[in-house]
Amino acid sequence: MTTQNTVIYVISDALGETAEFVSRAAAAQFLGVKTRIRRVPYVRDELHLEDIMEEAVAERAILVYTLVLKELRDYLEKKAIEKGLRTVDILGPLIGALASQTGLEPTHIPNIIHRLDEQYFRKVEAVEFAVKYDDGKDPRGVLYADVVLIGVSRTSKTPLSMYLAHKGLKAANIPLVPEVNPPEELFSISPRKVIGLTLRPELLNSIRTERLKTLGLRAGSDYANLDRIMHELEYGRSVMKRVGCPVIDATGKAVEETASIVLELLFKEDRNE
Repeated sequence: MTTQNTVIYVISDALGETAEFVSRAAAAQFLGVKTRIRRVPYVRDELHLEDIMEEAVAERAILVYTLVLKELRDYLEKKAIEKGLRTVDILGPLIGALASQTGLEPTHIPNIIHRLDEQYFRKVEAVEFAVKYDDGKDPRGVLYADVVLIGVSRTSKTPLSMYLAHKGLKAANIPLVPEVNPPEELFSISPRKVIGLTLRPELLNSIRTERLKTLGLRAGSDYANLDRIMHELEYGRSVMKRVGCPVIDATGKAVEETASIVLELLFKEDRNE
C-alpha cells in the first residue's frame, strides 16, 4: 500500500491548540496517510495570512483555522478559493450558531479563553492570599498586598478582604488592638494602599454582643462594653492618622458598597500616579 502525504496548516489568532487537536483526531481516521501538521499561532492580520497561504500553496496543504475575527475568516476563505486551497473553519460555524441562538453579538476578542483562565487563576491566588494573611496572622503579607485593611474587631475586615479577593485583589487585613502595637510593616508601605475601616460605636456594640451570644459567652464581657469600644475606636483612629490612610465609615453599608468605595479609592490613586 502506497503511503500518501498530507500537510495541514493550523492557523489561529491564539495558540491553535484546539484546531491542532481536531486535526490530529481527524487524521488518525486514515490509515496509510502520513499527515504533517504545521501550527501557525497568533495570526492577527491579512499580510501574515498571505505569507502563510503562499507556503501552503506550494505544499497543497489543507487550511484548518480558528479565527474569531470575521474579517480575517472572510479574507482567508476568499484567498483560499483563489489559490485552490481547501479550508476547514473550526470556530466560525459554532460562533454563528451561538449568536443566532442567543441573539447576542460575539466579542471577537482573540485568545479570550486564555485571558479568562488568567483571571480565574489570579482570583484563586487572591483568595488564598486573603486566607493566609487574614486577621494579621502574618504581617509580612502587608508588603505584598494590593490593599491592606485596618480596623478594630468586627468592622468587616475579613468579609471585605474575601470580596476584594474575588475581584482579583490581594487583600491583607490587620486588627487594631490598643494592647498590641501595629506591625512595623504597616508603616513601611505606601499609605495609598491602606484603607481604614470604622463603625459607629452603637452598631459595633450590637454586633459584638450578638457575636458573644453566638459563642455562648456572657454579654457583659469587656469585648462588648461600650466604653471599651469607644476606647478601641479612638485608638484605631490614631493609628489610621499615623499611617495617613483614607478611612471608610462602613456603618449601614453592605460589603459590596464598601468594596466599591475601596476600589474607587485605589483606582483614583492609580490615576493620580
